[in-house]
Amino acid sequence: MKIAIGNDHIVTAEKMKISDFLKAQGHDVIDVGTYDNTRTHYPMFGLKVADLVRDQKADLGVVICGTGVGISTAADKNKGIRAALVADPVAARYAKEHLDANVISFGGAVVGEHLGEEIVRAFIEASYQGTPEDDKLIAKIDALEPDNPEQHDNPHFFDRENKLWAEGYYHD
Repeated sequence: MKIAIGNDHIVTAEKMKISDFLKAQGHDVIDVGTYDNTRTHYPMFGLKVADLVRDQKADLGVVICGTGVGISTAADKNKGIRAALVADPVAARYAKEHLDANVISFGGAVVGEHLGEEIVRAFIEASYQGTPEDDKLIAKIDALEPDNPEQHDNPHFFDRENKLWAEGYYHD
């Protein structure tokens, strides 16, 4: 399976452990960054993973930041993406089996390496088991999706925010 993975600077070490875990399981990993601990603007990495999943260049996505909240929200703001922020394998399995989630998120600073591995394993091994009720709920969720075509596959979409970040306007 091809899995896109992205993170912010706070959890680069945890992302690398999850990436290594996925590779050891035989998966092809597309790592969109970040690759070190230099401060970053995490929405970029949520969008990059979302674009790969939306464009079917990756089967699933994994996004990680300190709590998982911000990067999950960024990924979920994209048409065709159902990102689920979870803290345990049970919720990860439920997200896939009943909501047909295609991106999973968790807080690398919150759950740690081994629980993170179990979350990702549960998500990948699960499959959509949707009922007609689940299908109706997913259709309602999908109907809420806005789409901003300017953001997809646009390497300059975050140029203004990156400039402001470099100038010290943003703080985490």
